Amino acid sequence: MRSNTFIFILSIALTALYTSCSSDDDTSALTGEGQVSIAFDNGVAGDDLILHTSAYTNTNGERLTIDRLTYIVSNFTLTDDEGNTYVYPKDDSYFIISEESDKTEITLNGIPAGNYTKIKFGVGVDQEKYLQGAEGQGDFLAEAESEEMMWSWQAGYKFLNFEGTFTSGSVTEATEFKIHMGSHGSSLDNYREVTLDLGTNAIVSETMSPLIHLAVDADKILNGTNKIILSEQAVIMISEEKSPMISENATEMFSVDHVHNGSGSHH
Repeated sequence: MRSNTFIFILSIALTALYTSCSSDDDTSALTGEGQVSIAFDNGVAGDDLILHTSAYTNTNGERLTIDRLTYIVSNFTLTDDEGNTYVYPKDDSYFIISEESDKTEITLNGIPAGNYTKIKFGVGVDQEKYLQGAEGQGDFLAEAESEEMMWSWQAGYKFLNFEGTFTSGSVTEATEFKIHMGSHGSSLDNYREVTLDLGTNAIVSETMSPLIHLAVDADKILNGTNKIILSEQAVIMISEEKSPMISENATEMFSVDHVHNGSGSHH
């Protein structure tokens, strides 16, 4: 009797182990294509970003009221759990994220089935795209103009448009600040790339379309590796010294908050 009981329990254990292993291997049999949506949850040092009304104090002792946060993301690449990379088609890979216009989510279509572990993207517009000329920009040029993300075609795109007012110990009256960062044509290249581990794999198939939530910390623009003091200079646009510093800070804004896997009904 004990022998039969032992065999029965062992059978159940082996069945459970086989089921578990099969479940783990399910993602290797993913087929077709799906969508990957990416939500950009804009905040400031752990707080929600609320335009025009809320004030945020940075470690420089400056108190900011933010009126605009708009930036360009581009050139998306996904890496799966076997090290394979999928490069999203370049002509479709430029997006404007704008808190002011409520453009905070993008969708990448036609992503091959897979179990994705990393995402890489650019902040801004790369030189290869810019050097295609105005006619090579497609509809993105008009969108950038409508969102005030260009100086002019010769000067190029604004990769980041960060505006508002501030006060500090030395600036007691609310004073306007403007941080416009870009490459300024081909003479100063401030395009940068960000690579993030997803933590939870994004599973893509013909029936699975994940949503990746990125937390975006606008505080890093002034308060990243490079410290930008508004009290010293409140308007920064074409600056060979500070624009590259801001471009490096901008790459530090992004982190993965969480990943939703599902059929897309969560979007």
